[in-house]
Amino acid sequence: MCQEHSNHNHSHNHEQHNHNNDHDHSHEGENTKLFVGFSLVMLFIGVVLANVLKAEWFINNNYLRLAWYAVAYLPVAFPVLKEAAKLGVKGDFFNEFSLMSIATIGAFAIGEYPEGVAVMVFYTIGEIFQENAVNKAKGNIKALLDIRPNEATVSRNNQYVVVSPEEVQIGEIIQVKVGEKIPLDGELLTDKGSFNTSALTGESKPNTYEKGETVLTGMINLQNVVEVKTTKLYQDSSLAKILQMVQEASARKATTELYIRKFAKIYTPFVFFLAVALTIIPYFILGSEYIFQTWLGRALVFLVISCPCALVISVPLGYFGGIGAASKNGILFKGSNYLELMAKLDIVVMDKTGTLTEGVFKVQKVETTIEQTEFVSIVSAIEKQSTHPIAKAIVEAYPTNKTAEEVHEISGKGLMGKVDNKEILVGNTALLKHYNISYPTDVDNIVESIVVVAINKEYAGYITIADQIKSDAKEAITLMKSIGVTKTVMLSGDKDTITQKVAKETNIDLAMGGLLPEGKVEQVEKLKKEHPDKSIAFVGDGINDAPVLALSDVGIAMGALGSDAAIETADVVIQTDQPSKIATAMHIGKETRKIVIQNITLALIVKVIVLILGAGGVATMWEAVFADVGVALLAILNAVRIQKMKFI
Repeated sequence: MCQEHSNHNHSHNHEQHNHNNDHDHSHEGENTKLFVGFSLVMLFIGVVLANVLKAEWFINNNYLRLAWYAVAYLPVAFPVLKEAAKLGVKGDFFNEFSLMSIATIGAFAIGEYPEGVAVMVFYTIGEIFQENAVNKAKGNIKALLDIRPNEATVSRNNQYVVVSPEEVQIGEIIQVKVGEKIPLDGELLTDKGSFNTSALTGESKPNTYEKGETVLTGMINLQNVVEVKTTKLYQDSSLAKILQMVQEASARKATTELYIRKFAKIYTPFVFFLAVALTIIPYFILGSEYIFQTWLGRALVFLVISCPCALVISVPLGYFGGIGAASKNGILFKGSNYLELMAKLDIVVMDKTGTLTEGVFKVQKVETTIEQTEFVSIVSAIEKQSTHPIAKAIVEAYPTNKTAEEVHEISGKGLMGKVDNKEILVGNTALLKHYNISYPTDVDNIVESIVVVAINKEYAGYITIADQIKSDAKEAITLMKSIGVTKTVMLSGDKDTITQKVAKETNIDLAMGGLLPEGKVEQVEKLKKEHPDKSIAFVGDGINDAPVLALSDVGIAMGALGSDAAIETADVVIQTDQPSKIATAMHIGKETRKIVIQNITLALIVKVIVLILGAGGVATMWEAVFADVGVALLAILNAVRIQKMKFI
């Protein structure tokens, strides 16, 4: 049960197996179950013969009893004895395998055969539970691995050939049929495509992509056959980077986990020498009353109890379960250390565009002195000549068949042109002032980005454009505060009036606009100086925010599925565009930490009590089995709970 405690080869190789070796593992697991089943039946029959039926032919024949229990012992003990020997050759004498081996062989030496078998049988049962628990925790991560496409249909020499995704070069054209996964990141060549992105984002609704947009590895094509021009090699794709990040996550240990491992390395030799002392010291105190077999038995019980299985296994398993639960919720942690940091966040600093807002301009309001349909049609005709994002937002909202003539740009102010033989001015208020056109004074007080319009040198109205606040942005701030965040801050490159408006609508405590990337870094550095004892997270899109993501205690990349910079720089990647997932990540971190602390407390309390009872001769090998294997099983079952939990 404690195989993660030591860096022996079996554990290492187990981690290195890829999905093609699952079949071999299942055979190995089945063999273990057969062995433990056989040993358990032999142990049960032996105990019934001796204690229930009181069969004298069995009780009085020591050689028969020894042979019987040896046959029961060897199938379950052999892997442990082998591991103890392997580690001993490497100079690691004090580990859970040597503790179990010495204790059980010692039990046979003093005639306590059933107890020796029981320790190994229940230990192996614990191993099976542990393996099942780890497999359950890995389930969500394995689901990610399963979305890796196995083949790509690529156009070569005027025909389509099926090859491995790793063989496709940048710039090649691949075909994806309905129901197939996109094998490489690329640009959609077909006019339109509908894709299921749930394996990547956790969102079940299909997403529609237009020609020229980027589609990603692992998306499932839902409608017509599409063609994609590859823009990345497979190993550089977003999916490959995410998979690598998830697979490496368990290598980054939480502080609690590291403490437990250090503790186990000191604790194991300490209890070993205590057991030796428990055998020898009473000889000098009791003199002639000293019975070697009694005190050796107590020392062996002491060794079994002291095995740090529950601690060494349940702590990493708890964190691993947390990482699995997070990936199920569309949140990727780069390591269990970030789970622990998320559990105690005090200050959350957020970017505005793309984090709390959609990052896409939308028309908010139209005010006009003429008929509205005519007004928006005229404006759209002029804006069709511009590539500015605001112009695109207006054209998208109000497509028109009207055409504009003689359109030219007035630098820094807007556009001038003719529609239906009318002279049209479209731009900012400075444009109208330039031509001495009066307009209502309240127009200057509008917070959002504004486009004002004049027709034949007369003010005709305005259109406001804004970046929409995400539907769950306000809820996200409320949830974060309810779960322990003491201060929320928004930093934006957008103008301060818009930033303050978004902050007010979402109940953010402090907001600053008009900041360049270095300005955001300065503000986070200032927060760190003002609150040296507080844990600070920064949430951004991971592209422009890479420096500040790296500076914060926890860098969270938002909706960063296609962003390489985010995946590389951030500590936590939220695969959906939902800011409320920040609170979900915190909740998972807190619940994981709670389970880990429960397991540590349970293991230490039970072990201390039974160690005292064992040293005093009150606890037998059966109590020792419970203190070791029983507590470990309880801790594993507790750790598995996180997979079943519902998070905010």
